[in-house]
This record gives sequence, C-alpha cells and structure tokens, in this order.
Amino acid sequence: MGAFQSIKQGLTEAVAHAKGKKAGVREYQPYEVDVAELRKRLGLTQEQFAARFGFSVATLRHWERGDRKPHGAALVLLNLIDREPKAVMRALAA
Repeated sequence: MGAFQSIKQGLTEAVAHAKGKKAGVREYQPYEVDVAELRKRLGLTQEQFAARFGFSVATLRHWERGDRKPHGAALVLLNLIDREPKAVMRALAA
C-alpha cells in the first residue's frame, strides 16, 4: 500500500470512528426478544429459566411484564437462547 492509500485509509477510519462507526467492522445489533414467549416455548417456569440462564427472577418478571427491556449482554444472551437454546444449555452446563 502506498503512502497516499495508507493516509487515506487512516483518515477514513478516523472519520468513521468520530461518527461512532468502525471502518470495516460490522456491529452486531441484537433483536428484541419476547422473553415470556421464549420461556414458555422452552417449557420452563420463571424460576427455572432464571436459574438456568443466570438471571434473577425479579429481573425476568420485569422483562415479562414490560416494566423493563433487556439490553446489553443480557439481550445478546437472550438472542442466543432464542436461536440455539440447546447449545446455550450445553455450554452453561459444562
């Protein structure tokens, strides 16, 4: 890569960073999960679901009532549970 291309790439990355985006990096955007539907689909009580996946029962109840919405790592975990529940259960059991 020549000097001009290197400088251009650096400036492009700097502008993307300033805009809150990373050049060439695809940011994962988790989707909203209907937690009550997911839990029922898995055939688990609130207590079982919370214990199996590491959530507090109180937090789970808030999500199910709609008082709060899961976000961050919790939402990512719920996305994984929604897509591959058996794989997540195996991984957490090990």
